[in-house]
Order: sequence, then C-alpha cells, then structure tokens
Amino acid sequence: MATTVADVMVSALKHSGVERVYGIPGDSLNGFVDALRRDGGVDWVHVRHEEAAAFAAAADAALTGELAVCVGSCGPGNTHLINGLYDAQRSGVPVLAIAAQIPGPEIGGEYFQETHPQAIFAECSVYTELVSTPQTAERIFEIAMRQAVERRGVAVVVVPAEVFLAKAPTALLQPSPIRAASPIVRPSEDELREAAGLLDGSSRVTILAGAGCAGARAEVLALAERIQAPIVHTLRGKEILEHDNPYDVGMTGLLGFASGYKAIAEADAVVLLGTDFPYRQFLPPGKTYVQVDVRGERLGRRAGLALGLVGTVRDTCAALTPLLRTGRDSHHLDAARRHYRHTRSQLDSFAVDDHNRAPIHPEYVARVLDDLADEDAVFTVDVGSPVVWAARYLRMNGARRLIGSFNHGTMANALPHAIGAQAAHATRQVITLSGDGGLAMLLGELLTLTQMDLPVKVVVFNNQALDFVEVEMKAAGIVNWGTELTNPDFAALAESVGLLGRRVTRPDDLEDALKEALAHPGPALVEVLTARQELSIPPAITAEQAKGFSLYAIRTILSGRGEELLDLVSTNVARRILR
Repeated sequence: MATTVADVMVSALKHSGVERVYGIPGDSLNGFVDALRRDGGVDWVHVRHEEAAAFAAAADAALTGELAVCVGSCGPGNTHLINGLYDAQRSGVPVLAIAAQIPGPEIGGEYFQETHPQAIFAECSVYTELVSTPQTAERIFEIAMRQAVERRGVAVVVVPAEVFLAKAPTALLQPSPIRAASPIVRPSEDELREAAGLLDGSSRVTILAGAGCAGARAEVLALAERIQAPIVHTLRGKEILEHDNPYDVGMTGLLGFASGYKAIAEADAVVLLGTDFPYRQFLPPGKTYVQVDVRGERLGRRAGLALGLVGTVRDTCAALTPLLRTGRDSHHLDAARRHYRHTRSQLDSFAVDDHNRAPIHPEYVARVLDDLADEDAVFTVDVGSPVVWAARYLRMNGARRLIGSFNHGTMANALPHAIGAQAAHATRQVITLSGDGGLAMLLGELLTLTQMDLPVKVVVFNNQALDFVEVEMKAAGIVNWGTELTNPDFAALAESVGLLGRRVTRPDDLEDALKEALAHPGPALVEVLTARQELSIPPAITAEQAKGFSLYAIRTILSGRGEELLDLVSTNVARRILR
C-alpha cells in the first residue's frame, strides 16, 4: 500500500514523542484514524465527545510537558473541540488539534457540514492553517507542531478528507523530531540593577507567584529569603510553591483567603513572578509593582508597573538576587506569617465531621480526600465550588498535581481532564473533584473510563444546585433562581455503566467509602450529598458585595422563600457556634 499523507503525519507525531491521540472517528477523519490503526505505535483514546478529547489532551500536555494531540472530523466534529482548546490555550500547554475538513473542491459551496475552521479556531490558537495539497502537508504540519511546543499553546491543522488519503510525495518521508528549546532568557544588566534599586528602596515587599514559577522554586525561595518577603501564590502556583515553604502565606483572589490578600495590601512593593493573575481588584493601586514574565506582552496589563522585566522566572531571579542588599528586617514577613497561621487554623476548623450531621460539609470531603490520596496523586477539579475546596484543603507536596480550568473557567472539565491525566500515567492515582452540574454536562465520559480501562476515581459533590452561581447571585443581591438541579443517583448510574459506585449521605460513612474507591483497581465514583448553602467568601468583601448579601436576604424573605435564608444561616453560622 502506498504511503499516504496521513501515514506521514502519524510518523511525524511518533518522532516527536507523541504516544496518544484523543478523539472520535468520522468520515472525513477516517484516513487519519486508519493510519493510526495500521501503524499501531500511537494509542487511540476514544472519548464520547470531542470537547472531552481537547480537555484530555490539555491535561496530558500539562502533566507531561510534551505535545499532546486531539482530533475532530469535519464540521461539528471539530467545532466540538473549541471549548477544550480554549482551555489548553489559556493554560499555556502545547496541544495540536487536527481538524478534518470537507473535500477541498467543495469548500465555499455550503457543502454538508461545511465550516471554516481557520476562522473558528483563530482566537484559541497560536497557529491555524489549512493543508490544501499533499505537497504542503509536511511543512505546515512541522510548523504547527513547532508553534505549539515553542509558544506553549494550541496549533490547529485543517486537513481536507482527500488529502489524508493522498499518496505522500517522496519529500515527506523523513520527519524531523520536534522538541522544545531550552533558552536562557533574562533582563539586561541595567534592568536588573534598576529592579534591585526599587526593591532595596522598599521596606515591605511581597511576592505574588504563579504558574510561570515552574522549574524555578529554588530561585523564588532564594529571592524571598534575601528580601524577607512573604510569598502569595495564585491557584496555578499552588502546586509549585505552597509546600514546605516558610515564606508562603496562602492565596489571594476570588478563591483565596484573607492572609494572601493582606500580605499584598500591606506591602510597599509587590513582585509579580510568572503570573497573569486576572483580578485587578486584588492588586491595590499605589504600590511599586515589578513584574517578571517571559512573554513581554503580559507586562502591565493587570497593574501599573514601576518596572517590567522580560525573562524566565528562574533566570531572572538567579541574576537579580545577588544584586539585592542583605540584612533586611523580617517585620513584614513575620506579620504575614502570623496572619496566615490564624487564617489557616480558621479554615481547618470548618473541615470537620460536624457531629455526623447531614448534609455533609464540602470542606470535610476535601480534607478527608486529601488525607487518603496518594503522595503523588493527580487531582482534577471542576470549576465552581469544588475548585474552592481544592484550593483551600488539598495539600501539595512537590509530587502531587492539581489540574483545572483555572484560566478559561469552564464547567465540565474535571472528568475529561482526568481521562488525559490517567492515559498519560496509567499507574498513577487520578482523582476528580466533580460538581454535580459539571459531571452531568459530560456524563457520557464515564463510559470512556470503562471502555478505555482508565481507573479514575470520581468524587461528586452533589448539592443539587449550581451553588457557586448561587453565591454570585447572593453577592449581587439577587434571589436564587434557575440554579436548582434535579440529579440522578450518580452512584447507581455509575454502577450501571461498569464503575464501582458508592453514595454517602452521612459524614461517618465518608472515609470508608473513599478508601474503598481509592483501593478499587478500576474506575470508581463516590457521590457525596453536600450542603447546598455553603458560602465560599472571597478574602476581601467590598461594600457593594455586603450590600448585595443584605438585599438578597430581604428579597428572599419578600419572595416567600425565608426557609432558604434559614438554611443558609444554619449551615454557615450555627455550626460555628456549636463548635
């Protein structure tokens, strides 16, 4: 059989270390899928929705640091990829999407399932291009892989069905491996001296550190030690800097807690390291901001800067720290540490059994799960309240990983992210913290776990509501409406499709159910009925938000739903008093 363009594409992926492709077959994609079958060297991970394929590829790339691949057939097959690709793009992970297209001669004639992927994917990719002929395939495919790897984002290659099946030109038969370069990137000597002058002239310096600190933990801690600075971490910086860190004082932002916010609010200068932290309201004006990012276009878009530095966090910190004066006092750091210890003890006091009362408080679920999980477990978390409890109660240790849609902020990510994580690490413990609303969105991916024999452990926080949306409504003074969920028995449903399913309604039964699920050799689901009216309050309450909660209470009573307000009080106040 002649070597096809699809064969060459598969060979190029293998030469670049790709071991898996996520997707669903379809007529326009069948030439590529058949090439995978005939080659036999790349695993085909068959999901139930292309959106899940893109999420899975994003998690694969996040865990391995290598290029991950998802595919979609023409029209709706590849447009389904878009939400997961937005997630990958905004998370800065290298993903290649192969988007099959209708037959080339039919493009522009409103053919069956015709779309224009180059336009559709332009905003959620670093590169999108059409392979219009077999002769252009090698060059475009190599450029796409290189763009995804070097720019840490999504590249989309659009391939008409007949091009996959076309005989490959001889020039296409020698693919080159695509591997990320490892450059040294740091500011100039003059810029470094200017940064040192700004920090040496400030008596209270705080560091806000994000995902860009990956691979630079030692350098960040050395900088903090030299300037006696507390380190506030973002959610994506949690797994890098939270553990065994004497300078860590917690998170800030909507999911954070008071100590992180206070450490920034009371600083004279703030050093932003490898973070594109989006919430400007948590970066108070009137401070000296110094920002370090390898992507210069990110500088200054969250806070007015005294100085922006282009470089990797590792290289910049290593060059900057020796220029800073020694012998600084630790008053600011000590105060931030004390406040963090107080805040942390308050948070921990909420994560208890609460006298075996139902419904179960979600903080307790997260804490027990944290205690039982492996030392190198991978946690994937749904957007909404599960990400709050993960941020506050899952402890990172340098080996554990935490993956979620932290920048794109989409529902339904935890289960498909777990598919990619488990496919990339077959023997590693992978656990989801799934919301009931998020799980229901892509419920069919439970079938992927059984079909692909992926031993993911799904923990469902079932409070029968879109409860994070309800908190947002309360803060705006809006009566909750349209957020209630009529859920199935998720545990029974899981059993019906081949998972181990357990349902927990009382705190005393939680630990045994989680232990059983975690020890089970195959996929398992533990459904926990959790409190609906659990408030996850941000670390800084504005006057407008306080006003909103008051208006919510008044409007709830006037609308005849006072029992909802009583439930809110009993859930969040009475149990604190009893304790």
